[in-house]
Amino acid sequence: MATPAQWIEGARPRTLPAAVAPVLVGTGAAAYLDGFVWWKALLALGVALALQIGVNYANDYSDGIRGTDENRVGPLRLVGSKVASPGAVKAAAFSCFGVGAVLGIVLCATSNWWLLVAGAASLVGAWFYTGGKKPYGYRALGEVSVFVFFGLVAVLGTTYVQAETLHWTAVAGAVGIGAIACALLVANNLRDIPTDSVTGKRTLAVVLGAKRSRQLYAALVGLAFVLAAVSAIATPWALLGLIAVPLGVRSIRVVLSDAVGPALIPVLKGTGLTELVYAIGLAIGLALGG
Repeated sequence: MATPAQWIEGARPRTLPAAVAPVLVGTGAAAYLDGFVWWKALLALGVALALQIGVNYANDYSDGIRGTDENRVGPLRLVGSKVASPGAVKAAAFSCFGVGAVLGIVLCATSNWWLLVAGAASLVGAWFYTGGKKPYGYRALGEVSVFVFFGLVAVLGTTYVQAETLHWTAVAGAVGIGAIACALLVANNLRDIPTDSVTGKRTLAVVLGAKRSRQLYAALVGLAFVLAAVSAIATPWALLGLIAVPLGVRSIRVVLSDAVGPALIPVLKGTGLTELVYAIGLAIGLALGG
C-alpha cells in the first residue's frame, strides 16, 4: 500500500508548473485588459492543478497496466513499481478529474457555458493521452495535446473568463507557454526513448530520434523567449519574461550535450522552473503594461 509520500511523488510535483504557468500568464493578460478577477483566477488555477495531477495519475495507471513503466528511468510510478494497485491509481485520477470538472462548471457558470466544451475536451484529452485502446500519446501526438490544452486552452481560457475578451498578447503568451510545456514533454520522452522503443510506445521522440528531439527541445524553448520579446511591442514590461533565459539556456545545454537516461532528469526540473519563472515574469510584465 503506497504511503502518502509515494502518492505525492506519484502525482509528479515537478510537472505542476505546467498547470500554474498558463493561469499566471492568462491572468496577466486579463490584467493587461483591465479585467483581472482574483477569485476567477483561483478557480482557474484549481481546475488546472486538478487536471494536471489527474492526468499524471491516469498516465501512471495506463502505462503501468501496459507494462511500459517496468524498467522506467525517472520518478516513481505507482503501478509500475507495484506500490499501489491499478484500481487505486485509476480512482485517484478520476477523483482529480471530478474536482476539476466541478470547479470548471462553477467557473463556466460565471462566464459563458460554451467554455464547458473546452473543459470536456480537456478531460477527454487527459484520459485518452495514454488511456483507452488507442491512446494518442502512443502515436506521437502527445506534444500536440500539451500545446493545445496546457498552452492555448489554459491561457486563453483563463484570460477570457476574467476579461471576457482576448488580445494578441494573450495568444502570444499562450503559444509561448505551450512551447515550453511541449519542451518539457520532449525532454521526458527523450530520456525514455530506449524503454519506449522496446515497449512499443511511439512517442514523438521515438519517431524523430534523439538528435532531432534535442533540436526540437531547443527550438521550443527559444520560441517562447522570442514571443516574450515580440510582446514588448504591446508593452516593454513584457521583457520581464526574459528573466528565465539563464534557466532555459542551462537546460538547453544539457539536452544538446547528448546527455541520456538519468542525466536528463534534472532537465525536467529545470524546464519546469524555466516555464514557471517565464510565466511569472511575463504575467507581471503584462499586468504592469496594462
